[in-house]
Amino acid sequence: MTVAATYQKIKSSVQVYQQVLDETADTSFERKPLNGGWSRSEVFWHIFDASLLSLQTALDCARGDGKKRETPFISKLILFFGALPPGRYKMPGMLAERSRSCSPAEARLLINRFLKALDEALPQLKRAPADIKTKHPRLGYFNAAQWLRFMWIHLRHHQKQLLRIERSIAMEAGRKKNL
Repeated sequence: MTVAATYQKIKSSVQVYQQVLDETADTSFERKPLNGGWSRSEVFWHIFDASLLSLQTALDCARGDGKKRETPFISKLILFFGALPPGRYKMPGMLAERSRSCSPAEARLLINRFLKALDEALPQLKRAPADIKTKHPRLGYFNAAQWLRFMWIHLRHHQKQLLRIERSIAMEAGRKKNL
């Protein structure tokens, strides 16, 4: 997949997040499901904070600030299939330290900041050398195009999480009506 095609997929995924944000009442944005897990607010902060960091790392590759390393086979499979293997994942320590919740207004600002940075980065990412890579905390070395593809995979992974949160909160509301 080309950098331009991945860029379009990322933009489409971000539209889904914008739609969720538009359709979620401000009062329930920070609400956690009763069965535990993250709130929508925490998901939004995490995904767009991580995406901004990933974009910066992709730009490092584009500028030649990386190493000539091999991408691990398992990571190549993840990138090829466009999905993380099923299961829950522990957030890398560096991201866990940055994790927090945000208001709907902060989420909108974060989305806009990411989209602006993505648009500005696209010309550099299209010209990035394929052999210069930087290290992902869990998946090994990625080049700029691979970082972009990973961002799309990560965005989609958390879209599924938002759906689970929505279903959980809807079920809770249904139970309260039946009481």
